[in-house]
Amino acid sequence: MNDDVDRPPEPLAPLAGIRVLEIGAFMAAPFGAMQLADLGADVIKVENPDGGDPVRSIGPYVAGQSSPFARLNRNKRSIALDIKAEQGKRVLRQMLNSADVLVENLRPGALARLGYDYETVREINPRIIYVSASGWGLDGPLATLPGLDIMAQARSGLMSITGTPQGDPVKIGVPICDLVCGLYMAMAVLGALRARESTGTGQHVDVSLFESGVSFTIWEAGRYFATGEVGKPLGSAHQSTAPYQAIRTADGWVTLGAVTPATWTGLCAALDLTELVDDPRYQDAHERHGHRDELIAAMEAVTSQWKTDAVIAALESAGVPCAPIADTAQVFNDQHLNQRGFFWDAPHPVMGDVRQIGSPMRFSATPAVRGAAGPLLGADTEAVLAESGFEPDEIDELIGAGVVAVVHSSGSAADTVDVTARDTPA
Repeated sequence: MNDDVDRPPEPLAPLAGIRVLEIGAFMAAPFGAMQLADLGADVIKVENPDGGDPVRSIGPYVAGQSSPFARLNRNKRSIALDIKAEQGKRVLRQMLNSADVLVENLRPGALARLGYDYETVREINPRIIYVSASGWGLDGPLATLPGLDIMAQARSGLMSITGTPQGDPVKIGVPICDLVCGLYMAMAVLGALRARESTGTGQHVDVSLFESGVSFTIWEAGRYFATGEVGKPLGSAHQSTAPYQAIRTADGWVTLGAVTPATWTGLCAALDLTELVDDPRYQDAHERHGHRDELIAAMEAVTSQWKTDAVIAALESAGVPCAPIADTAQVFNDQHLNQRGFFWDAPHPVMGDVRQIGSPMRFSATPAVRGAAGPLLGADTEAVLAESGFEPDEIDELIGAGVVAVVHSSGSAADTVDVTARDTPA
């Protein structure tokens, strides 16, 4: 039997054949581009030869390499290119000729000052999809201001509804505006690629951390535009229904949500609180929300006497949605996630196997890519230049001029970055 003949072909990833240039740093554009790379796009990370993406300098480090960077930039290739130098601009222009997508999250106007605004890039390649992520958007009164995730969380209203009543301002534990902006970037690319199939041309997409954060305030908008009521922090409680929050147990906390008639009666039975079923204060989720303080006190009078595992078991047996509050160590060793193969190891030339958080996108026929961990800075410089049409002597000239480089870390977080040029003929 000929295994090569009988073996079915490897399925193509959804975005196989799409080339993406990423000119990004920190979180939004790199996270968005990672989604595209997971879907099979050839993502080329364009980095400054002098240190590259600043995330490379953020620890903890393994074998001198940034552990966060290796996870945020998986399935990508890296070219170390000085796009401020005239020769570097020429290289970028040639790369743009064959690109389908450009994603960037530099400060608004930064690429335009280098001569790579959307109108100029469109003249180079009318089919390109040019996606710009910024703090506040490309126009409007805030457009020129620097914007980081915490500022977007603050202005978007998210911080005003996060935390406990009368508590200090609290941001969401992850950089949610950065991350969701990256997801919107990726979703916009998919939409623009679909539109290009009909029009034959690309377009410019403007996404911001600010508007990404505001897009999450669905419940708050529903209440404000209906009643004028302003949202406020409620701890773990839901804005409009109850019981839906964390409940104290004898040894910790459990989260639960009993907002339908069936789950409400199930909860009352599980906690031996059947007298609450006919109480007019708790006849539906809306009324229960209005009397939430009394309701939670009655529930915690029971649950505070039971250990978390016992509360979970009682609620699960009654069909009430519930879960313990896991810390990240428990999450990263979770039996359910491990059984589903969510975590996987990506090879890295220096770090070895790098455990990755899996993609939540599960395709039955075209699975997400599980390739390499985030690349060494400049690891793919020569290959990308050759694919872009540069001859070996031209590549040597660019390396010699310091416009491009093959760059690697020499070992530890404190080390400087070494630039290694190829041997050139005398």
